[in-house]
Amino acid sequence: MPMFHNGNRDLQDAFGSRALADRLVERLRRSEFTDDDKVFIESLEYFFLATANPIGQPDCSFKGGPVGFARVIEPSLLVWPDYDGNGMFKSLGNIAINPSVGLLFIRMGEQPKRLRVNGTAQIVFDDPLMDQFAGAQALIRVTPVDIFPNCPRYIPDPAAAKPSPYIPHEGTPPVEPKWKSSDMFKDVVPPRKA
Repeated sequence: MPMFHNGNRDLQDAFGSRALADRLVERLRRSEFTDDDKVFIESLEYFFLATANPIGQPDCSFKGGPVGFARVIEPSLLVWPDYDGNGMFKSLGNIAINPSVGLLFIRMGEQPKRLRVNGTAQIVFDDPLMDQFAGAQALIRVTPVDIFPNCPRYIPDPAAAKPSPYIPHEGTPPVEPKWKSSDMFKDVVPPRKA
């Protein structure tokens, strides 16, 4: 499945970033979890889950638990438990009808990081792994399609009460992230639009 559709491509062309977008996909996109992905995901207490109903209306939800509640079981499988909630079953109901999901794993603070995972989800009520998750009423299994590290530059440091240094300010030149001047990307980074 291609990473970009016409809406993406039209905006990439308008901003001169098509070559950069293609390079990012070529160098960073994958469909299996790495050891580093596993360590990162399993170090977190939360992630954000995007689902959509049968007609494509989106829903975004916060999923939280103890450190390691979301686990990479193998390179092509991520699982997390469903805990008792408000009984609306917005996310799981969407997954039951439309299994396409997007997950955003994010770490704030001095060393911000984020990872996007798009894939196909399945709800399982009798999974043998459920015994490993106290309080689980179901287990969600995700087969990744696109795993993509995402630039963390706009992530704040809430503990230090500091915003990201990359946030634009009137009258101040923008701070460019180091990755844009790396040998891997500098030849395809378009000039910044005002």
